Amino acid sequence: MIEKIKNGLKKRKVKLFFVFLLCSFSAWFVSNLSESYTSNATFDLNFIGVPEDKMLMSASKEKIDVKLEAVGFQFLRFNFNNKIVNIDLSKVQKQSGKYLIVPNQYQKQIEKQLSSSMRLLQIVDDTIFFDFEEVTTKELFVEPIIELNLEQNYLLDGLVEVEPSTISITGPTNEIDDISVLKTPKIQLDDLASDFSKTVFVIKPDSLPNSSFSVDKVTISGKVSRFSEKIIEVPIQVLNLPENMLIRTFPDEIKVLCKAKMSDLKNLSSADFVVTADYHEAADENNETNKLSLSLQKVPKNVFEAILVQKRVEYVLRNK
Repeated sequence: MIEKIKNGLKKRKVKLFFVFLLCSFSAWFVSNLSESYTSNATFDLNFIGVPEDKMLMSASKEKIDVKLEAVGFQFLRFNFNNKIVNIDLSKVQKQSGKYLIVPNQYQKQIEKQLSSSMRLLQIVDDTIFFDFEEVTTKELFVEPIIELNLEQNYLLDGLVEVEPSTISITGPTNEIDDISVLKTPKIQLDDLASDFSKTVFVIKPDSLPNSSFSVDKVTISGKVSRFSEKIIEVPIQVLNLPENMLIRTFPDEIKVLCKAKMSDLKNLSSADFVVTADYHEAADENNETNKLSLSLQKVPKNVFEAILVQKRVEYVLRNK
């Protein structure tokens, strides 16, 4: 029983020793962190405020070595943060054709970004040089690469639309001078029987590595309608007939096969079409068969397709 008590007291003494040791170390550590120290550090430079008409291509320095003075607590916190400082280039100087910023300018900018209890003692005394490219903006049309396979008796009602239809690109002038249009990846839509809409990324050419796009995606859409067919009989107009001659064609009306939406077909009439034959053309060909070639000159916009059922007609001439 006595031995157990002795062992317990020994363990308790060991625990108390470590507690006092920990407290002593903590007091020493805190005391040292409260003192001022000097230390070297390296900052990564982040360039901001680049003039709008220029693009920064490269800088002679991307890091800078400095010597700092601060209390230990500041250095402890400093070491756990990203050592990045911003350098404003909005007032960059140009001397002898070169863009630069001198040490006293960027030193003041760095000092403003340090905490009030941290002091900049020394900085590498080097001028930083910059390589800029002149920047311009260009508006380009977007060309959709699309293949549509419509179901039988369906047609594309109007044009394929692209939204936005144009995109602004901004980049070095010599980089965007030679480009005139932007394209989309190829889209293939099969068995279409209804309206469609697809959003796709615009292809960024390899020749534009430093250019930026106002948007990088467009929406391609179109309307699809069911169509039907209708035969319209249209009078033939003969052009360039001599004033002293009369002509009669056989037949004097020609059939035109029209394809359009059923709602539009109902309102079609022969007056919506013009079919002509050129007498001079027949005479120039030394026509011995007395036939005229026909041409469909006018078709309503809402007609998807119009086909002459007959391409040539016979004719007879007589004097007035």
